[in-house]
Amino acid sequence: MLFGRQWRQWRIRDYCLVFGPALLLTGAAFAVAIAFMKPAPPRRIVLATGRSDGAYHQFGLRYQSELARSGVTVVLRQTSGSVENVTLLADPAGGVDVAFVQGGVGSLTPDAGLLALGSLYFEPLWVFARGLRDADDFRSLRGKRIAVGPEGSGTRALVDLLLRANGVTSPAATLLPLAGLDAVRALREQEVDAAVFVASPEAATVREAITVPGVAVMGFPRAEAYSRLYPFLSRLTLPEGALDLGRNLPAQEIVLLAPTTSLVTRSDFHPALGDLLLIAATKIHSRAGVFERPRQFPSQDFTDFPLSAEAQRFYQNGPPFLSRYLPFWAATLVDRLKIMLLPLIVFAIPLFKILPPTFRWRARRKIYTWYTQVQAADLALSKPCGADELDRLLGELDHVEEQVRRIRIPPAHSESHFHLRAHIDLVRAKLSAARAAVR
Repeated sequence: MLFGRQWRQWRIRDYCLVFGPALLLTGAAFAVAIAFMKPAPPRRIVLATGRSDGAYHQFGLRYQSELARSGVTVVLRQTSGSVENVTLLADPAGGVDVAFVQGGVGSLTPDAGLLALGSLYFEPLWVFARGLRDADDFRSLRGKRIAVGPEGSGTRALVDLLLRANGVTSPAATLLPLAGLDAVRALREQEVDAAVFVASPEAATVREAITVPGVAVMGFPRAEAYSRLYPFLSRLTLPEGALDLGRNLPAQEIVLLAPTTSLVTRSDFHPALGDLLLIAATKIHSRAGVFERPRQFPSQDFTDFPLSAEAQRFYQNGPPFLSRYLPFWAATLVDRLKIMLLPLIVFAIPLFKILPPTFRWRARRKIYTWYTQVQAADLALSKPCGADELDRLLGELDHVEEQVRRIRIPPAHSESHFHLRAHIDLVRAKLSAARAAVR
């Protein structure tokens, strides 16, 4: 019983000396890794869209449906348009995480610190007016009543910019805050001379406005100049009959200008949710349209804001590897935990590979340290020794044997223990024979 208790005490002490520092070092490495581990993505985000009857809100509903499949709730925030969306994003207390933003609005807040996930689709600038001539441009709207949308909308901001560039300031034209179907109604009832929309060709406002008697779509013969001066604008060609083949609307090919709509986020937006939004954008916006080629969007081009890091990786390499094969939450969990592999690879695996040999070395060291004295006694026989010297060597050997007998080592290493005792007996026999010869 005494031997068993001593053996357990030795085993616990030796295990602590061997494995304790390794466990402490590995634990410290894991603690550092946890400090750098990314937080879990939130399950709820707020998406700023626009008016309830606008395209942004309709696309917001589609994003809401797509992200719901991955367990993320998208709350739609109706606003007056892109300008308000950017204002809400730039304000930390605005309560908005991501928003649709029309091209050109970013120049109004260049220092907002916002990031783009990419552009989503072309949103042409439509100017419906009466009495147009082929060479007409914004300059011909001087002195006209123009429906340009409410303050805070992207349409109003873009029209203000282009009118000023053509020298048509507010005193030179009457700008009315009418938008959507209200602007079409005012155009039909001749309450306004022109109405400006930034909308897709499928929008109800465009389909209705093109049918108003005496109204035509203004072309932009200087579209190349506009696109050079304002890089967020693209030159597009609306083919003859593209809006209505039966009525051949428009009756001729028209050159248009178009900003794009971008998906913009705050700089602290979670990267995993950025990837999820880009995957949803690919499903929603990659089809061909009147102006878009198949898989042209989402795109890293045509944005006012710098691309986020995850967006750059997405356009270069496609969706993250884990997202292609795992559900969203499983992929994000693995992605977050992969940083824990670093201490495992750098510390845990190498340490625990060298610990068993270290443990064996500590066990055998208790035995091998006594071999020095046994070997010294054996070498002493190589030269003549007197009886007193031989008696002294035998006494030292008896002392060594007594100490070795008290050594407690694991049973797996007892073979070395008994080898040492056998060698002690061998040297003792030689010393005893030499002593007998001297006598």
